[in-house]
Amino acid sequence: MTRAGFRVSAQNLDQEALWKIKADSGISPDISSCHTGFLDGYFIEGHVPAGDVQKLILERPSALGLSVPGMPIGSPGMEMGNRQDPYDTLLILKDGSYKVFQSHLGLRI
Repeated sequence: MTRAGFRVSAQNLDQEALWKIKADSGISPDISSCHTGFLDGYFIEGHVPAGDVQKLILERPSALGLSVPGMPIGSPGMEMGNRQDPYDTLLILKDGSYKVFQSHLGLRI
C-alpha cells in the first residue's frame, strides 16, 4: 500500500480485540481475512489490491468497505512465484450483503 501512495499505520492486536473491531465494523466471518484497515470511512479487509482501494475512494459507493476473503495466492502479499489464483474483491454493502467489486482472473504459468 505504501508503494501505491497510501500512508500506513499498523498495530498488532490480540485476536479478541481484532475480532471485536471486525464485528463492530460489519466484517462477518465469511468475508474476513487476516488484515483489517480503515480509510476514508471504509474498511479494507484482507489482501485487497491497491488499485481496488483507489477505485473505491474515487467512486465512493454507499458501502462499508472492501474485502478479499481468505488469502488467495497471487493477491498482494500472497505471491508465490508466477502463480496467481483467481479471486474477487467484494464490496460490502451497508446491509451486510456483498457483490463483486473487481474480479482478478489469475494466471498460471
